[in-house]
Amino acid sequence: MLRTTRPKQWVKNTLVIAAPAAAGQLFSLHALFRLTVTFALFTACAAAVYLINDARDAEADRAHPVKCRRPVAAGQVPVPVAYAAGGVLAALGPLLAAWLTPPLVPALLIAYLGMQLAYCVALKHVLVVDLVVVTTGFLMRAAIGGVALGIPLSRWFLITTGFGALFMVSAKRYSEAVQMAGKAGATRALLTEYTTGYLRFVWQLAAGVAVLAYCLWALEGHGTGPGTGHGTGHGDGLLPWRQLSMVAFILAILRYAVFADRGTAGEPEDVVLRDRALALIGLAWLAMYGLAVAHW
Repeated sequence: MLRTTRPKQWVKNTLVIAAPAAAGQLFSLHALFRLTVTFALFTACAAAVYLINDARDAEADRAHPVKCRRPVAAGQVPVPVAYAAGGVLAALGPLLAAWLTPPLVPALLIAYLGMQLAYCVALKHVLVVDLVVVTTGFLMRAAIGGVALGIPLSRWFLITTGFGALFMVSAKRYSEAVQMAGKAGATRALLTEYTTGYLRFVWQLAAGVAVLAYCLWALEGHGTGPGTGHGTGHGDGLLPWRQLSMVAFILAILRYAVFADRGTAGEPEDVVLRDRALALIGLAWLAMYGLAVAHW
């Protein structure tokens, strides 16, 4: 049952700390408690979606060379049990959020569940909409942390996060299309409708917009803080850390694009963990971004 909830995917939910970290409002007991609760509740809702999705796709997954090993498809978790566990988690997440967090948090969780369940049932079969739904899931992860702490979300944060997510999602779809070309057992029906040329265009466009938005944030005047749209900055310290972080950000996009171009960009966390250079670039970006926030 635990494997069906995809523990390795939980790393995506750490995006809930993105907005508070960018705004420099991460290190207080109140913030840490609220973000821990939000992370746990979002993880429960995401797990509910995985359980219900795997129960619905059990038959199709059995025809897939990799997904046939998922517990529901392999018969280790009965389909009715997966449905029941998913339903319980889907109900508990928003209910506990209504008790422990501001009103907008349960509203976002309900919207996330509704969108993802609609995706499981129908939207994953609609061209382009499937990419938008998965991308929006990442964006909601990044936004919910700011909502939980009442932090205004800047336009640059939302644009960079949204198109960065679209870049990774479309790169993954492109890789799947390349790897499954000419093979039987593709569980994503849309992979036969998207062309690899179109998916390549999408991830290249998304990468360009993400880089442009990040650079505009880094180069704009000091009247806008990195995490909110209303901060008043005082400089980046001894070095222009905001501007320097552009280098690491662009290098990370270029490095990730190597795997996308090869058709080996699977799950984003797998790409980062298996490539030491990309992990080091990410740490360098994190350090420079942190210094920019610290001197705000």
